[in-house]
Amino acid sequence: MSERRVRPASKNARKSVWRRALTPPQPPEPKNPPPADPAPPEPSEVASVVQAALYRDGVRVSAPATLAETFRELREQPSGMAWIGLARPTEAELLSLASEFDLHPLAVEDAMEAHQRPKLERYGDTLFVVLSAARYLDAPEEVDFGELHVFVGPDFVITVRHGAAPDLSAVRRRMEETPDLLKLGPEAVLYAILDAVVDGYAPVVAGVQNDIDEIETEVFRGDPEVSRRIYELSREMVEFQRATRPLVGMLHGLIAGFSKYGTDEELQRYLRDVADHVTHTSERVDGFRQALTDILTVNATLVTQQQNAEMRALAEAGFEQNEEVKKISSWAAILFAPTLVGTIYGMNFQHMPELGWTFGYPFAIGLMGVVCVSLYVIFKRKDWL
Repeated sequence: MSERRVRPASKNARKSVWRRALTPPQPPEPKNPPPADPAPPEPSEVASVVQAALYRDGVRVSAPATLAETFRELREQPSGMAWIGLARPTEAELLSLASEFDLHPLAVEDAMEAHQRPKLERYGDTLFVVLSAARYLDAPEEVDFGELHVFVGPDFVITVRHGAAPDLSAVRRRMEETPDLLKLGPEAVLYAILDAVVDGYAPVVAGVQNDIDEIETEVFRGDPEVSRRIYELSREMVEFQRATRPLVGMLHGLIAGFSKYGTDEELQRYLRDVADHVTHTSERVDGFRQALTDILTVNATLVTQQQNAEMRALAEAGFEQNEEVKKISSWAAILFAPTLVGTIYGMNFQHMPELGWTFGYPFAIGLMGVVCVSLYVIFKRKDWL
């Protein structure tokens, strides 16, 4: 990309500039002169122009309220750079930008629609970058993803945000507080945006790591809801992987074009540092997915073991119940024999031969005893008693 660049006087000077840019600004010490008015924050849910500003030599010279004013002032200041921030813009606004800055129709079409994969495309001297930002929400313990489209030209940077993340107002403030960095041009703004998106991954990685630690505890504690939590977090990690993995290739593509497009030496160091962070994050995300897969396997094994233990307990209970039924049935059969004999002889019939027999009563008692003893011996041999 061909663009105007003003290099710092020395490497040490540039290094200090970048350190100040990468370090969040600290509150100034109380002094007599009033501090400079900070740039107004960019709201997260505004469907129009969030903020537009014109810069010359790294210093803001104006903040037009509309796109038309931005176009007019940029024409009047050919040595300036426009930085336009949009959030969920209308089709008319994007078409107006496309007409003014000669944006490629395919890039404009992608910017109108969210749910684009992270990518980097070059149309002439304009770069079109799609980034997927992420932030960790503590209350619901989930990852919220946002989409950011960036157009980078010789004298303009246009950001189109779909979602609450990332907070570009912080990027703008840091850049405005380091004019030596900002005057390097649109490329410096692009790399600062890349750094903000990649830095936003760090809290997500920390939050997910904490979730995985909690899930491991819940798995071995036998929490019945842990399977659902594992599944939901696995889906978020798939989305997170889609956001980080393409970014590695994108940054290496930019690094490969350093010589061709004459990228500033300090910007090269900066981009390599961002690429290292992205690679580290991508590896962590891959590790999270593998860890969640292993945890899901362990959880399934533990659930199966628990189910087997429950089935074994049910089987043992059924066996014990069967043994009790055997005993009850055996004693019921033993008691049934004398009851049957006694019932027969207890009938009020006159013509029963045994009633007049002298040995009728001893015979009935003996018959009852023989039958009971015989049944007891049989059931005892079958281990029912």
